[in-house]
Amino acid sequence: MRQVEVSAFVPAPPSVVERTLTPETVVEYEGSFEVRGVEATDDGWTVTASARGLTIHLDFEEREDGLVYRQRGEAGPFESMETELSVEPENEGCRVTMRSSVSLGLPAAAVSDRVAAWKRKGELRRALDRLAEDV
Repeated sequence: MRQVEVSAFVPAPPSVVERTLTPETVVEYEGSFEVRGVEATDDGWTVTASARGLTIHLDFEEREDGLVYRQRGEAGPFESMETELSVEPENEGCRVTMRSSVSLGLPAAAVSDRVAAWKRKGELRRALDRLAEDV
């Protein structure tokens, strides 16, 4: 399993950023999957998303400083994936940080998980760039 972290200053108040960061927009901002539906659950939300014939379910929970979400089961691009998203006040805006742990679960984990982390880091950077454009 590999961990990646991406952080960016967003020149908007935390309250604006937090309202913008819904489970649906987070998946859309990452850009790899198209949201097919969002369902409220007892613990938060489940986002169903798809791309190139692959459908995944991401379970989201709200935290005091942001969101946490994980890929449900192994029916996705990763054997396991969990991401924490936090929003902290900074100067005249806020610092948004995304931390993700990923594993492909393949035999050559040292190489395959490194590639998965590299791809995941790109998704997280894209999400923060799109967020900054939106607010």
